[in-house]
Amino acid sequence: MNIEAKRKYMLLCIVILLIAAIAAGTSDFWKDSGVENAKQGYVAVIRIDGPIYGGPDTDSILSGSSGVTSEQIMKEFQTARKDPQAKAILVRINSPGGSTGATQEIAEEMDKIRSSGKPIIISMGDMCASAGYWLASKGNYIFASPATITGSIGVYMDYTNVEDLMDKLGIKNEKIKSGAHKDILSMYRPMTGEEKEMVQTMVDDIYNQFVQTVADGRKMDENKVRSIADGRILTGKQAQDLGLVDAMGNYYDALSYAASSGGIQSENIPVKSYGSGVSLKGILSGEARNLSGVFGKALADSFKESVAGSSVPSMK
Repeated sequence: MNIEAKRKYMLLCIVILLIAAIAAGTSDFWKDSGVENAKQGYVAVIRIDGPIYGGPDTDSILSGSSGVTSEQIMKEFQTARKDPQAKAILVRINSPGGSTGATQEIAEEMDKIRSSGKPIIISMGDMCASAGYWLASKGNYIFASPATITGSIGVYMDYTNVEDLMDKLGIKNEKIKSGAHKDILSMYRPMTGEEKEMVQTMVDDIYNQFVQTVADGRKMDENKVRSIADGRILTGKQAQDLGLVDAMGNYYDALSYAASSGGIQSENIPVKSYGSGVSLKGILSGEARNLSGVFGKALADSFKESVAGSSVPSMK
């Protein structure tokens, strides 16, 4: 066999292995989505995995971006609310935070679900911090592991100033603007004292909304929330001691509680998810449950992405 034939053969083998891996990885996904024999209804499972940001639903087979978009998660919550067979919603959160606007959009859909009478149970993963906790506080009951990283109740808006570097390089930035504050976050000049006050007022406003959301959701005194809402991170156990978490437990403990809350009595709890498709990211990161073995691990590692920061008001 010549070199060119060997290359074609190896390429064919890789394609076959990839197809087999995807088929293995998605077999349980489709089975779970079908929800067979769920006479009592099922628990809707919605996953918020990674940074939260605004944007359209990108849950497709070719999507590989990290994080979740507000439109993607809102769509899943809306579908769960309208689904008569979804007796309870389990929200699995593994997120460091995200943009404020996107988080509030999702939170509104969670409020609609609670108003409909369906319970929302939260299961925290490795991390459920900042904007992740904003959403968690909307749940009826929160589970976390003792070492889960949570808290980080606070808001920030970052900007970069490269004025000194530009001077050293002999580069000048000039602009024609409609108003004195149009380039308020420009990296080419420092903010004035007045502008810093403006931005601080914005951050304080969003922070107050965050504190009020937690106080309302957790039925806590607002002053108590403020005493711990200084951006500090907490373990799941510390958060429970402070009233931010209800119980210690893993995903299956939360699933069992959600089923009970929805009146589902079954040893094998039926679940359903509402993703519009199977994302390549989900398959490669193991979210499709069954992509295992050496090939699967190597494939996942090859496509692993780093998390990008946000340039809008953030809670991370």
